[in-house]
Amino acid sequence: MSLLGRSALLVVLVLVPFQVLGCGGTQLDSSKVEDQVEANLENTQGKKVSSVDCPSGVDVDPGAKFSCVVHLSGGGTETATLLIRDKDANLSLLKLQANK
Repeated sequence: MSLLGRSALLVVLVLVPFQVLGCGGTQLDSSKVEDQVEANLENTQGKKVSSVDCPSGVDVDPGAKFSCVVHLSGGGTETATLLIRDKDANLSLLKLQANK
């Protein structure tokens, strides 16, 4: 992924609130993360995405990484690795890798 693509994805991901109060802590709203990853990959990378699957119950733990599976419209999948940058749940896309 190009530096410009990463920057564009990061900007939009940072602007969207991803938190929901969970039982005893703050967790990412996986549905919102999925929607934003999909929209941003389509807008910044020109990828045709049919859906994105991110894990539920991810605690907002600065420095933690998690992965989402990106399902492409033409078939195939890619893995998006995201980093939780801070306690405000700002995210960075670390890498996007095609699955074999």
